[in-house]
Amino acid sequence: MTRDEFNQFCGSLTATSHVVQWGNADVWKVGGKVFGICGWNDGNDAFTFKASKIAFEVLQDQPGIRPAPYLASRGLKWLQVYCDPGLSDDELREHLIASYHMAAANLSKKKRAELGIEDTT
Repeated sequence: MTRDEFNQFCGSLTATSHVVQWGNADVWKVGGKVFGICGWNDGNDAFTFKASKIAFEVLQDQPGIRPAPYLASRGLKWLQVYCDPGLSDDELREHLIASYHMAAANLSKKKRAELGIEDTT
């Protein structure tokens, strides 16, 4: 997946916003909660997302995937796909959707309704 494809995909999800911060990283949020980041790999594209406990445990030692710098070191369950083989584009999209839903689940029911986000809780 390229940075442009990442940004296009994240932008296609309901009620997302995009900012560029943290050293030219593309940061995607839903209701102000971060769910996806592209950047942070010495100038090369790297894709960072929030992971479930199970996904974090299973994927963190796979080739091309690591606990996300900065975020995972603070005890958060975030992964970064930083080189090949990593994840296929379809697998990355699935994890980004899961990350989006985890971030949205941290919003109030009222906020989700205001944003038009389907209640998945």
